[in-house]
Amino acid sequence: MKKFGMTGIAGYVAPRHLKAIKETSNVLSACFDPHDSVGIIDQYFPNADYFAEYERFERHLNQLAKKPDTQIDYLTICSPNNIHDSQIRLALNVGADAICEKPMVLYPRNLDILQVLEEKTDKKVYTVMQLRCHPSLLSLKELLEKDSSEKKHKVELTYVTSRGNWYNYSWKGNIEKSGGIATNIGIHLFDLLIWLFGSVEKSEVYLSEINRMSGLLELKNAEVVWFLSIDKNDLLRYQFQADKSTFRSIKIDSKEIEFSEGFADLHTKVYKEILNGNGLRIKDARASIETVYDIRFSEILKKKDLFHPFLR
Repeated sequence: MKKFGMTGIAGYVAPRHLKAIKETSNVLSACFDPHDSVGIIDQYFPNADYFAEYERFERHLNQLAKKPDTQIDYLTICSPNNIHDSQIRLALNVGADAICEKPMVLYPRNLDILQVLEEKTDKKVYTVMQLRCHPSLLSLKELLEKDSSEKKHKVELTYVTSRGNWYNYSWKGNIEKSGGIATNIGIHLFDLLIWLFGSVEKSEVYLSEINRMSGLLELKNAEVVWFLSIDKNDLLRYQFQADKSTFRSIKIDSKEIEFSEGFADLHTKVYKEILNGNGLRIKDARASIETVYDIRFSEILKKKDLFHPFLR
């Protein structure tokens, strides 16, 4: 049984991690969140120590690290994106591996610093990119690897995952803290595309709003037009989706694969891979972090002939 710590225990994604820790037969020893709406702990680990002050949490982890039978093995990081870097460093410095929600960092240069610290502490930093565990996408990956043709695929990616009014009033709506929707939500998509079709050769952005973005990625084996939105009104473009909160679709050479469902147990699959020593590391996260960083600071172009259908 492995012992976990967790930051951001009151956040949106924390329940998925709590479930994953529980379902892999491990235990949460200590957790932190400045917001004290943390009653969900009782559903999973009622005996976990909770801290609302980061300094006390840090001190507690250092105390636990003094004894092999109390030291945490992993620190799960579900905090706002702009503080991932510092909390990863906390994990490594108290002798724990880090499991960090996406994106691992906001700035690619910070990955170099973390790699040096990994080597110094002999600890590991893992990232959570659960789309790589989705059954439909694993099947797609297998099919693409069997394709011997050298032509570039024409790909259309549509990802609408609606969020309520709260989103833009939280840290997620603050680009300095979240990196904006291309970074906070879209990084899954760009990691997926790079995983499926190879390295980025060119990137252009045609729409950049607080709730919607769109552009083009030229990859080694594909030309991708992509559309990303957290606006529920975009679901009305697919009338049959009116009663749902998400629409996720990828078209490859006009053949569509929808992956709106099948997300319930993906975090548990990610944890199983990590616990088996096969989790995704800094080198796996780098390409998508560099891509969303470039998208965040891109000039907005008006190439209507390349627009995603939602923009035409």
